[in-house]
Amino acid sequence: MKNYNVNEKGYYGEFGGAYIPEMLYPNVEELRQNYLKVMAEPEFQKEFDQLLKDYVGRPSPLYFAKHLSEKYNTKIYLKREDLNHTGAHKINNTIGQILMAKRLGKHRIIAETGAGQHGVATATVCALMGLECIVYMGEIDIKRQAPNVARMKMLGATVIPALSGSRTLKDATNEAIRDWINNPVNTHYIIGSAIGPHPYPDMVTKFQSVISEEIKWQLKEHEGRENPDYIVACIGGGSNAAGTYYHYLHEEDVNIIAVEAAGLGIDSGESAATSVLGKAGIIHGCKTLLMQTNDGQITEPYSISAGLDYPGVGPMHAHLCKTGRAEFMAITDDEAMKSGLELCKLEGIIPAIESAHALAIFEQKIFKPDDVVVVSLSGRGDKDLNTYINYFNL
Repeated sequence: MKNYNVNEKGYYGEFGGAYIPEMLYPNVEELRQNYLKVMAEPEFQKEFDQLLKDYVGRPSPLYFAKHLSEKYNTKIYLKREDLNHTGAHKINNTIGQILMAKRLGKHRIIAETGAGQHGVATATVCALMGLECIVYMGEIDIKRQAPNVARMKMLGATVIPALSGSRTLKDATNEAIRDWINNPVNTHYIIGSAIGPHPYPDMVTKFQSVISEEIKWQLKEHEGRENPDYIVACIGGGSNAAGTYYHYLHEEDVNIIAVEAAGLGIDSGESAATSVLGKAGIIHGCKTLLMQTNDGQITEPYSISAGLDYPGVGPMHAHLCKTGRAEFMAITDDEAMKSGLELCKLEGIIPAIESAHALAIFEQKIFKPDDVVVVSLSGRGDKDLNTYINYFNL
């Protein structure tokens, strides 16, 4: 049986590893040597679980979407990560990492953010723990996610615009890495996705795995069984997906569907469908599937969703793609926006545009009437209201 978890060298199959400048080696190595030990401490586990319960509001509900299920003639459950404090799954990981940073004696926190949800979640936990917070965000994303920028500032974070390249997530990540190189001793870098040098993809996945852990017992309550027929999540870097899939990776009766942003169309030149357009390359400290030109320059990704326009995917997802363990589907801006509005009208839930991509698969793929399909509703749509307003002329 294939292994879909990370191996002791930090690889998922051929993907992963730690491709980092010499100057970052001590930081990453300190984390690698300690993260599993720290996470296994009963005291750490207790504090993490307590905060998830009392501060984040977990467990998040598993909601049977009755009208959506009727429309598509199958059983659709939504894992309501949108109901977490701060409005998305991101908080699960930032709580875990802030506790890790404190155990390692770090008192300055940096982060990168695209849609702003990870920035807000990081600023939130820094306020909670009284630690300094610097968030790097692409200049373009700062404009299109203004409410989240305001939130970060209210929470006491310093938001620094990334002015290079496409001025989006990739460039914000570059700036954060630069900062980390310059401040190695007192700073912990909270990466917001299942990407980066080992041990980050594994650590982020483990913190997010609370999602699939809950789905198992919640589905048992609803359906009398722990395993759905299909488990579905949208993928940018892939932390919500990693957490949603985690406890099902080796359950062969569970089909995994990963939904990427096709932007204006896979062949339009304006897309972020890494599984189709990407080939193996190195980005932000790991080897993964990456959209790039023939001479290895990173291709600028595009999606209407600020959280999905990343040119790569996390190494775990690259492995799931290459081994065929997960089926990858690409959804255009138009398809995602229509599905987002459909959820509003059928279920009274306004989803993040990222999550709307995952919902759009029901227009493309036929499920059996008795199939149980669990979709990760990774975030709520407050942050995207302007995009919805402009798109639908509301």
